[in-house]
Amino acid sequence: MKNITVAIDDETYRRARVVAAQRDASVSALVKKYLCSLTEENSAVRDFKKEHEDLLDSIAQRHPGFKVADNLSREDLYQRS
Repeated sequence: MKNITVAIDDETYRRARVVAAQRDASVSALVKKYLCSLTEENSAVRDFKKEHEDLLDSIAQRHPGFKVADNLSREDLYQRS
């Protein structure tokens, strides 16, 4: 087990001690729990590129005739009759 040193201002430390006491824990235990939760989040990093591709695929399946190439150009869109 590794020990770390963290420098914080007095007011933050005081408030952290109050929260720790309310939870029947130590400030060290709160910090450990927080750091553990951070590492758990990193193990489940979302793949935003895959989610984006999946979303585009689902849109294409719901609207099979739609193609971006079929869109009007900006000039055609704003052309006044």
